[in-house]
Amino acid sequence: MNIKQTFTDYVHDLQDEICQEVEAIDGSQFREDLWEREGGGGGRTRVLEEGDVIEKGGVNVSAVHGELPETIRSHFNVEGGWFYATGLSLVLHPRNPMAPTVHANYRLFELYDSEEMDRAVDRWFGGGADLTPYYLRDEDAIHFHTVHKEMCDRHGEDLYPRFKEACDTYFYNTHRSEARGVGGIFYDYLRGDERRSDEEWLSFSTDAGNVFANAYFPILKKRMDEPYTEDQRWWQEVRRGRYAEFNLIHDRGTLFGLKTNGRIESILMSLPPRTRWVYDHHPEEDTPEAYLVKHLRKPREWAGEGRK
Repeated sequence: MNIKQTFTDYVHDLQDEICQEVEAIDGSQFREDLWEREGGGGGRTRVLEEGDVIEKGGVNVSAVHGELPETIRSHFNVEGGWFYATGLSLVLHPRNPMAPTVHANYRLFELYDSEEMDRAVDRWFGGGADLTPYYLRDEDAIHFHTVHKEMCDRHGEDLYPRFKEACDTYFYNTHRSEARGVGGIFYDYLRGDERRSDEEWLSFSTDAGNVFANAYFPILKKRMDEPYTEDQRWWQEVRRGRYAEFNLIHDRGTLFGLKTNGRIESILMSLPPRTRWVYDHHPEEDTPEAYLVKHLRKPREWAGEGRK
């Protein structure tokens, strides 16, 4: 099996499927932007702005290759070589504050010791999906986590607890002492070994992408037409500010892209459209806003709650 080609074809097909679903829900179409990378490869960026349901969203794929830049050599502590990287990355920011933002990515990275790049000397998968509500509905978080747990369990019951904890740890604004959202799963550096082969990690990674639609779109459809006030919209913009803080301060993909002369429009596509920062703001006690913040302080076992 040609893992590189199989996964590259997969993420392009997944982009089509997700964009078609979003367009059917929103009634608007993505703008497509094809780009090439100096040094090798390119990508297909799709962005939807000012839709009826999605205020801003992007579903991007890329497949880039070439000689390892100095920053990547330093990052992986190698003297030289060539690389191939492909993946899908998406963020959807709904207009309605009752509907949560979602982020996901599914990616493959290979390293080679020759310019022909015909034999990978290292290979790993990474990715995941996480949910960022502005008004926390427990049943939405339970659904999102349960779908991902059931997917993980098909590949091993050890995986969901491991990847759920990694997500809770990673998507955390340490400077605020709060999570970005209610998490999901996050995994990186999944290499073939004596327990699971590269082909098994490929199967896991494609399964993870396949369940995205069922994990998120039922939540979006349920919340997108709920009534809301301007005060609730204001709160959404405050929380979006925290989302932007994470992406610009902590997100490894964003920082890595900026340091390696990545395509700036694709890198910053994830930032929300309307945000605000309010000095020393704290929600009033016993409000829906306070309920959200309370549950961003400590992780919950959402999938387990779904079986009660």
